[in-house]
Amino acid sequence: MKAKKMEKLVADVIEKLEKLKKSELAAELSWCWGSYQHDQNPSGVVEKATLALDAFKEAREKNSKAVAKKLIEDLEKALD
Repeated sequence: MKAKKMEKLVADVIEKLEKLKKSELAAELSWCWGSYQHDQNPSGVVEKATLALDAFKEAREKNSKAVAKKLIEDLEKALD
């Protein structure tokens, strides 16, 4: 995981998850991000961000305007 890229993205990802009615995943990602900032262990962030990426791709399949392609691409890059 690229921490700098994820740091810039995490707020947007959480906001988009809330708009997609995935507030439980948004809360989990938010918690994992706070935990990561404390202990520098990225495993939770990577797991929840990967789930968010899957949710974004699924939403985009149903409606191409539901999630910006750039957000998906940026999240993929941050997870590499």
